[in-house]
Amino acid sequence: MTKIKDLRVEREKMKEKEIERLTILKEEEKKLYEKNIKYICGIDEAGRGPLAGPVVVGAVILPEDSFIEGVNDSKKISEKKREKLYDIITEEAIAYSVGIVDQKTIDEINILNATKLGVKLALEGLKQKPEVIMVDALNNIDTLGIPYISVVKGDAKNYCIAASSIIAKVTRDRIMRQWDEVYPIYGFSKHKGYGTAEHIRIIKENGPCVLHRKTFIKNFV
Repeated sequence: MTKIKDLRVEREKMKEKEIERLTILKEEEKKLYEKNIKYICGIDEAGRGPLAGPVVVGAVILPEDSFIEGVNDSKKISEKKREKLYDIITEEAIAYSVGIVDQKTIDEINILNATKLGVKLALEGLKQKPEVIMVDALNNIDTLGIPYISVVKGDAKNYCIAASSIIAKVTRDRIMRQWDEVYPIYGFSKHKGYGTAEHIRIIKENGPCVLHRKTFIKNFV
């Protein structure tokens, strides 16, 4: 009985810590809600650094009372947990969207401009217009006239940005797994296009495929 009681106490402590963590993540959103702002949109991207594949921007508007256990910077969450959180976030969301910019466009306009384009595309896809946008470390972006707040490391500091980072990451990972079926030799399902030593070795030995960003691999092909 003592062991069961100890486990219950430990679980309660963990639950309390998670509630505290999420409350801190929502502090900036709370200030906006107190100003009668109802629709706050979090925006973040996935895929600025890889050698292959698109950059994906996620946008999500969650209800004021949203309190999803586990929401965090997508890089701090396992792939399995991200998939589960993606389903919960998209089910609970007032609106969500993704902007996908392919590798050809990235080569043409550079990754920063491609990411900014992804922001615009994601916003255009929302069924509910936001009143304020919270975005992870981007400035000089076209937000369709909607005011925005740029937050450095926002995916680790703000609830709505963290949720959007999960949407972006899961969407991009799914895209890369699909491409792995087309080009299995490169191992996209494993590294998702990032420049691992194994990925670079395969590119050097076999050359790039259409999914590779030419401007990112020019130093070793």
